[in-house]
Amino acid sequence: MRLSPPVRAAAQRLALPMLVFVAGVLSVLGKADILFIDRLRETVGDALSPVLELVAEPMTSVASAVAGVEDAISVYRQNEILRQDNQALLQWEEVARRLAAENAALRDLTKLVPEQPMTAIAARVIADSGGAFMRNVLLNAGARDGVARGQAALSGEGLIGRISEVGERTARVLLLTDLNSHIPVTLERSSEHAVLDGDNSDRPRLVFLAPKVPVEIGDRIVTSGAGGVFPPRLPVGEVVDVTGGVVRIEPYAELSRLQIIRVVDYGLAGVLPQNVVPPARAPRPGKPRAVEAQR
Repeated sequence: MRLSPPVRAAAQRLALPMLVFVAGVLSVLGKADILFIDRLRETVGDALSPVLELVAEPMTSVASAVAGVEDAISVYRQNEILRQDNQALLQWEEVARRLAAENAALRDLTKLVPEQPMTAIAARVIADSGGAFMRNVLLNAGARDGVARGQAALSGEGLIGRISEVGERTARVLLLTDLNSHIPVTLERSSEHAVLDGDNSDRPRLVFLAPKVPVEIGDRIVTSGAGGVFPPRLPVGEVVDVTGGVVRIEPYAELSRLQIIRVVDYGLAGVLPQNVVPPARAPRPGKPRAVEAQR
């Protein structure tokens, strides 16, 4: 039904005043009776709550479905990562088995002598004899604990020296930096042999190194096993200075802060005499005990 132009114009003119009137009435009613407006709002809310629940329920279902899909995708990705890691581990296992078989074959071929089992004793540093003329420390373990002259002394970082003197309850460690310390070593990168020579400085030097051997800063130094004092491949330090043909080594162990160290027996006889005075022998039954003088 179409309205005539005069009626339509009249309605448009009356619409704005009517809206203003209704707004004014509602404003007056709101100020006059707040409880009425609150009850009206509550009534409208109660009336619309079923509709809102019906609208919210599909949205909740959709959100749950989306979360389930995301969880499934995450589980799938994690399974893929685990599958790849498992495949890599299987490959490494195959490599390890092949290397083990090759090592076993090489041992059978060369009749390699197996390494001796090692024993270790933990000892505490009770005195530091460091100074301008000597670099050694005193331990609270001695012969009664199984410490013997020539055994290796190590910290958690690497070799610190060897046992030079042994008493019944104490032992002295000659550090790498002492003037009397001379340790056969190897440059791990080039397998070249040398001797780590202490000179009472914090950084001992390499001597008896073959000429024209390439030495670079950062090269690892390990024991060579020559001389039978130490087993091979014990970590010693790394090259920190190559100046004027003098190669200086920074020990891995912090020799100025030693507290607990390990005295390790690798089953090597070594080249050092174990005792200056041999222990007294038990007397035989029926014969007087003779005391022999040590010359």
